Amino acid sequence: MKEGDTGAPNRELYALLNIPPEASDEEIRKAYRQWAQVYHPDKYQAPQMKDIATENFQRICEAYEILSNEQKRQIYDIYGMEGLRSGLELGTKLNKAEEIKEEFERLRRRKEQEKVSAHLRPSGSILANLSLPQFLNGDGIIKGMAMASEIQSQISKRNAIAIGGNLAVNGNAGGGAASSLLRHQLSSVSSIEFVASAGLRALVGVQMSRNISLHSTATMGLAISLKDGSINLSNIWTRQLSETSNGNIQLVLGTESSIGVGWQKKEEKMSAAGEVKFGTSSFGASAHYTHRFSSKSHGRIAGKVGSNTLEFEVGGGRKVSDFSTVRMFYSIGIQGISWRIEYHRGGQKLILPILLSRHLNAVLAAGAFMVPTSLYFLLKAFIVKPYYLKREKQKALENQERSAAQVQEARAAAEKAQQLLQNVANRKRSRQLETGGLVITKAVYGNSKALKKRDDLREPNRELASQMMDVTLPLNFLVTDSGQLKLHEGVKKSGIMGFCDPCPGEPKKLLVEYTYGGWRYEVMVDDYEELVIPQESHRR
Repeated sequence: MKEGDTGAPNRELYALLNIPPEASDEEIRKAYRQWAQVYHPDKYQAPQMKDIATENFQRICEAYEILSNEQKRQIYDIYGMEGLRSGLELGTKLNKAEEIKEEFERLRRRKEQEKVSAHLRPSGSILANLSLPQFLNGDGIIKGMAMASEIQSQISKRNAIAIGGNLAVNGNAGGGAASSLLRHQLSSVSSIEFVASAGLRALVGVQMSRNISLHSTATMGLAISLKDGSINLSNIWTRQLSETSNGNIQLVLGTESSIGVGWQKKEEKMSAAGEVKFGTSSFGASAHYTHRFSSKSHGRIAGKVGSNTLEFEVGGGRKVSDFSTVRMFYSIGIQGISWRIEYHRGGQKLILPILLSRHLNAVLAAGAFMVPTSLYFLLKAFIVKPYYLKREKQKALENQERSAAQVQEARAAAEKAQQLLQNVANRKRSRQLETGGLVITKAVYGNSKALKKRDDLREPNRELASQMMDVTLPLNFLVTDSGQLKLHEGVKKSGIMGFCDPCPGEPKKLLVEYTYGGWRYEVMVDDYEELVIPQESHRR
């Protein structure tokens, strides 16, 4: 079974040997010898029994090998089997938990960097500007088109490159540009970027960023135009205002000098931003607010005002798959009334701005807003939502079938493990009966809700039975010669030999009925709770 879906992590090997997480070397050796006597393959002649013994003996040997080795045990306690498989035990000898943790993080970062370096990250966009008034005039519906593409790659731990280009056509005019960028990480708090582009905006530039304090960053840039030799200087200061918001001031000196102040806030359910900018020949202000209704859908309102613009926008988007999102926006302003449809998949975008009218018309403005809104809610209610509900139900059934197959396999393995415990468990039970000692008469492990309905356990119920398993035999095996049984705190009980997890993801309990000294007892404990019996408080 897999470790630690809930509760204390990295304890399955302790459960397998039935020892506490703080067990001494002597306790580990003693537990190993006890289990090895039962599961050693040489004790069995029948091929089927020998196979069962071999499989479980290998599990016991692996647990002993890890827990009896101080270094491996430290790694397992901190990171579980993942840490052991990562190669930590093959490196330099590490004595402290802090050293092990640091080395594990280093190896994990290196693997992540190698994974990133092995893949290029492409992104691109296609924009088709559509105009309904132009189409009605017989001039064609496409007003203009633009394409942009970029590829980024982390070429080393400190260096990254990006190469891109764009083409644009508007009416009878067009142009393009190509650009390249090299980013170098100077230190943990500073970086530098070199930029060059050719085409309509041919220039070379350099930009440097540095964290000047724990909450503040400064960025300075210099760009020189290769066409007219003009120089642009830029300075940006960013300050974190709270855990979810930051502000910035931007100063640009050059052919179009300006100063701007901005603010951004981002939380789990919403994001907002605003900016005010004053330039030598223009001014402007903009703001937007986005609210996430669920993990799949969001709504957005935005506005712009300035020396040559006045616009209000409202819209939203929805994820249609794990990697794809569709968005639609409605805008109205002095430029006219328009729609904008966007399709995003990974790093690629398809954007379709559609100009509906160059003039403000109340009827058209209302219709342009109401028609797509009504259409969206109708499609959502009668097509999209039923489709997704059906798909989610199908996925749930597939997961349930997959989980059922895994549980069935684990249950079969647990039942095989119990077969080899049977002889010893029966001998222990007989001995305890003779002396009036501890005898487990019934033990059931499984779904908490099902176990609370104890009366139903005596009635045939397939659904309840599938979420529980009988563990009477392995618990009788664990009873000591002195007539005691202890299951340790913080150790998930599904890892005990002869147990399995009959209902993954569900809270579980262990119900134990036992006799001691002629009296009947009963106790129920949580999955990670300590169990010590017999106790007088358990008497019925």
